[in-house]
Amino acid sequence: QVQLVESGGGLVQPGGSLRLSCTASSTTFSIYNMGWYRQAPGKQRELVATITGSGNTNYVDSVKGRFTISRDNAKNTTYLQMNSLKPEDTAIYYCKALAGQLGQTYQYWGQGTQVTVSS
Repeated sequence: QVQLVESGGGLVQPGGSLRLSCTASSTTFSIYNMGWYRQAPGKQRELVATITGSGNTNYVDSVKGRFTISRDNAKNTTYLQMNSLKPEDTAIYYCKALAGQLGQTYQYWGQGTQVTVSS
């Protein structure tokens, strides 16, 4: 089993910045890819950014150039630095991790953290 603990959400004005953190803990599983997803009211959950264990990243077009995903493998922690925030970035942000062992891979989700961009 893997537990994901997120932090860093909050209320910020347009143009502001926030940094989200997500730490994965497991006594038996290896943590593979990690990523961030978001879900705005009335919309489907969408991918924001992902990062592999070797540091390869992927972003949804709407956040390219504004958001940066990074990872500290020693701490099994991923970060999402969000700059130049816009009202349309308002959503619940969820951390996701792929983890497993012995050839089996499972996905795990965090509880979500609210990000609100408003003046």
